[in-house]
Amino acid sequence: MFDEDDLRAIREGREEWAEETLDPVLDAYGERKERFATVSNHEVDRLYTPEDVAEQDYDEDLGFPGEEPYTRGPYPTMYRGRTWTMRQFAGFGTAEETNERFHYLIDEGQTGLSTAFDMPSLMGLDSDDPMSLGEVGKEGVAVDTLADMEVLFDGIDIGEVSTSFTINPSANVIYAMYVALADQQGVPRDEIRGTLQNDMLKEFIAQKEWVVPPEPSVDVVTDTIEFAVEETPRIHPVSISGYHIREAGSTAAQELAFTLADGFAYAEAALDRGLDIDEVAPLFSFFFNSHNSVLEEVAKFRAARRIYSRVMDERFDAEKPESKRLKFHTQTAGQSLTAQQPLNNVIRVTLQAAAAVMGGTQSLHTNSYDEALALPSEEAVRIALRTQQIIAEESGLADTVDPMGGSYAVEALTDEMEAEVMAYLEEIEEMGDGSILEGIFTGIQEGYFHREIQDSAFEYQRRVDEGKETVVGVNKYTSDGEADDTDLLHVSDEVREVQLERLERVKEERDDDEVEATLDALREAIRDDENTMPYVVDAVKAYATMGEVMQVFEAEHGSYTETVGLA
Repeated sequence: MFDEDDLRAIREGREEWAEETLDPVLDAYGERKERFATVSNHEVDRLYTPEDVAEQDYDEDLGFPGEEPYTRGPYPTMYRGRTWTMRQFAGFGTAEETNERFHYLIDEGQTGLSTAFDMPSLMGLDSDDPMSLGEVGKEGVAVDTLADMEVLFDGIDIGEVSTSFTINPSANVIYAMYVALADQQGVPRDEIRGTLQNDMLKEFIAQKEWVVPPEPSVDVVTDTIEFAVEETPRIHPVSISGYHIREAGSTAAQELAFTLADGFAYAEAALDRGLDIDEVAPLFSFFFNSHNSVLEEVAKFRAARRIYSRVMDERFDAEKPESKRLKFHTQTAGQSLTAQQPLNNVIRVTLQAAAAVMGGTQSLHTNSYDEALALPSEEAVRIALRTQQIIAEESGLADTVDPMGGSYAVEALTDEMEAEVMAYLEEIEEMGDGSILEGIFTGIQEGYFHREIQDSAFEYQRRVDEGKETVVGVNKYTSDGEADDTDLLHVSDEVREVQLERLERVKEERDDDEVEATLDALREAIRDDENTMPYVVDAVKAYATMGEVMQVFEAEHGSYTETVGLA
């Protein structure tokens, strides 16, 4: 990208600067520390110049916003056209309580809903299951039947709002309930908008929420993809999620590599199903973490788009621009939040959110400052939302496309990120003898991903413990005996009683014969290798419970927990 004569002059100028300007300062004062590195322990150079990006080809590696390889952004105007979707996570207690929070967030200016579910719902258990004791409504909203979904969206036109569902093993049931709710409200299925997380591969890699083994889990995810193509083309049926991989302790490059690998694996599965890549790929959505090292995060997001565009073109022969245009949601780093001096988290979240915006995110969730202590309070949620609004309306970061583009540091870090990620992808492909999907299955079985993430997490914690990595308020700038008067949200123990009463009432009022008939049809669909989604929709419309539906899948496919000896 630079003339060789210009590079030679820059090289000579740098040597002269180092000798005459830099060295005297280093001799007299030194630097704050011997080694500077990102949160991922990626070494950061003192200075970047055109030499660091000398091999970069502007058209091939950068291009223009809205054009391949989309390094500079997936859309030509980016936030000058419309800002990212501000999507705050919400869900606790009963459907009534979460519905109230939904309305509060909409009134405060939120532009998309994001739903958190309690642990029983996430694991496909009903609230009256013995395993659910003590967990009902604690980490998110409890959803047992379509009746809960009806309450959850009471007074909300789902034809007018985009809704995200953070749920995985039982995502197909929640998806079916949302489709059933659309049918109830008279909203055409092809008009409902939203995103299912529904990323089971990352569960086996990092988050560890599963019901059936990896292979049938991917089959169920592929069912939802196929159903979305045919019935709900504005629903993203899978949000391929690096967020939890990063939260488990991975580096930024591992987060990106393993996430992209999962996405390519789902593409392989869809092609094996007979779907066309240009039908499937536009429905893919990605979900990334934004951590504290701002420049590294910006580089990660830019590299993500470039790699995805090239692989979808060269490996999958995608033709539509929408198939090669990576779109993603970002959440600020929960792992970075501290219980000590919790208001410091406001600053952390602001920097992380700014990185996501400079990296070109399509939607954003900003964590609340009190989340290291409890579910977020209304005040904390409001501050988190205001953080996004201030960035959008006051900071100027949304006024130009790719504001960090052309920075020697960011461009060099983007290239380095791409190279490291591609090395991981090649290793995964080799494990699968040419198949990324099979490589992931092998990596899960052999513990490859666990080891990689565990080693990175250990290394980070070691640096924190040794004081090489500063965590303000934790291992530096601490305040002895400081009082914590943060007003926390507490979920009442009465939630379980309220939920069990509704569940019992639904079971009394429904037609048990109809429920059993729909579940029998689902069993036959699984055995006949049919797409199961239409049968799940029928079952939830008959008010079959979450647990009843998921028990059918577990009975037909086996329990992964039992398979790996964890039962």
